[in-house]
Amino acid sequence: MAKRALVLIEGHRSIGLLYVKAARHLGLYPITLSAEPTQYGYLAEERLMAVRVDTDDLDALIRECSRLRETYDIAGITGFAGDDESISATVGKLCRHFDLPGPNPASIEQCCDKFVQRQLLAEAGVPVPAYRLAANATDVESSAAEIGLPVVLKPAVGSGSMGVRLCRNLDELAEHTAYLLGGKHIWRSSRRILVEEFAQGPYYWADIMGNELVGIFAADFGSPPHFVFHSCSCPAPLTYDEHERIADDSLSSLRALGLGWGPCCIEFRWTKRGPVVIEVNPRLAGGIAPQLIQLVYGIDLVTEHIKLVTGQEWDLRKRHSQTAAARMLNADRDGILEWIDGDSRAAAVSGVAEVKLYLEPKTPIVRKADYRDRIGHVIAVSPTLAQSEAILQQAVDLISWSIMPFPTLRG
Repeated sequence: MAKRALVLIEGHRSIGLLYVKAARHLGLYPITLSAEPTQYGYLAEERLMAVRVDTDDLDALIRECSRLRETYDIAGITGFAGDDESISATVGKLCRHFDLPGPNPASIEQCCDKFVQRQLLAEAGVPVPAYRLAANATDVESSAAEIGLPVVLKPAVGSGSMGVRLCRNLDELAEHTAYLLGGKHIWRSSRRILVEEFAQGPYYWADIMGNELVGIFAADFGSPPHFVFHSCSCPAPLTYDEHERIADDSLSSLRALGLGWGPCCIEFRWTKRGPVVIEVNPRLAGGIAPQLIQLVYGIDLVTEHIKLVTGQEWDLRKRHSQTAAARMLNADRDGILEWIDGDSRAAAVSGVAEVKLYLEPKTPIVRKADYRDRIGHVIAVSPTLAQSEAILQQAVDLISWSIMPFPTLRG
């Protein structure tokens, strides 16, 4: 009898291993298809099957999956957006081709284009920031003048805050426009820039599965002008009415974009006019979000997502209610990580759920002003937010590191 397999299109630095372990726990054999499998260290560490294939080529993926079906019973196909949102749509197309449960690829594609997403949300009456689409520096400047500074510039297609910056004056606007259009930014699609009103206020995101709101997070960023996550907590400290408004706008966003199958992550800012949708991501939130949901509610979103893609019945019932808080350890300068210490002492603090370091000493660090600047994280859990934050601070204070400047060449 053929092994039941779960095909994963590409891997993921933070949640890829969670999917692999959950698949195995469900009796599935995980197979990763990737353009460059060696970039995901856990594939070699876990001795997982990985096939090198151009994941931008749908026909190549169909051929590879057809070949795999000669040996394995492919129970489901899913994948990870990473820094290329088109993967999510590709997964939907593969599921349609092989008659497997999956998202609607057309809905995913229109959602991954941030300009189209904005248009659809605005037409449906969902509150969004003022926005314009720009193709060149002249367009950017005139769009910013119409909206009014400060504005946020971002690629129309992308994820992980890559290429996203707050521009508070004309100099910053010109500087980031030159960066985006000058060849330094790696474009995954045509060069189209979204110029957007800076919606000011507390930041939240909602984790959704299907049409069910699972949890709402609160988060903070590091110093502007970039949007690098610094800390987050779940559940967010909201009043009942605030929670309901975010829940209502989340479901309205799903309807406007034709979503409602599988995981979704919706980002908000709470402004003077209430919640404003910053972005709808038709995928499971990356990073530590799934772990926090499991700590807070006892719901394993990764396992439940795999059940969905393999045609099984999922279960989103909350087993308990705790409060989790997390801190991202972000590199504070470029250079070579000389040493990092204190993680074992931090992990021993009562109430700390996880301390994880991503880099080994002697690793060179060049900050990108996005999620790739993280060198680790700490998670604490307790019955209350105040207690979790106190535990978290105690643990973080025990961790220290040194980043030495890169050596300079002398003539």
